[in-house]
Amino acid sequence: MRELTARQREVLGFIRTFTERHGAPPTVREIGERFHFTARAAFDHLRALERKGMLQRRTTDKRVSRTLVLAQRPAAARRGGATRDIPVLGRIAAGMPIYADENLEGTVPVNADWLERKGEVFALRVRGESMIEAHIVDGDLVLVRQQASAQPGDIVAALVDDEATVKRFARDGERVVLRPEHPTMKPIVIEPGRADVRILGKVLGVMRGF
Repeated sequence: MRELTARQREVLGFIRTFTERHGAPPTVREIGERFHFTARAAFDHLRALERKGMLQRRTTDKRVSRTLVLAQRPAAARRGGATRDIPVLGRIAAGMPIYADENLEGTVPVNADWLERKGEVFALRVRGESMIEAHIVDGDLVLVRQQASAQPGDIVAALVDDEATVKRFARDGERVVLRPEHPTMKPIVIEPGRADVRILGKVLGVMRGF
């Protein structure tokens, strides 16, 4: 392995610390903001770290984008090498089983030890920037435990008007509120008895590509 430059060591340290804190590596933009790089320069540093064996980009399926993985992973992620494929879901239609063939985009391997005792887990690709302040960005895969209820403060996957969305769950009296984590976006407020909204599950983690 070729020796890292001082700046590459700083970038790698930032990626490791960020991953341990947030459960997913930083985006190219977040790396650029941290070190006052352009996005192009941040991406070049990632490619250099990949060439030197410090990062990996794992292709899981031709329809699923590559996932950034630390070659020397933090202790929390180093509990075993066995993996289990979980389904990656696309658009989910109301009234259909979550794992129906029409919903599947592919699979992604997840550490089997992490999945133990978590129940049925699926992955859902995030579209848009509504959860950016929760460090969930466009293109991320969120790992979701299938369940039909949630507690206030949970980040959930919900089906609203036949489209899956990821939001922060809250209540306002009898109303359900799905709050974005974005300073300019408004929450989705669901009146009691509305039939076209249901909770699909609770978000447990994030996988990120670059």
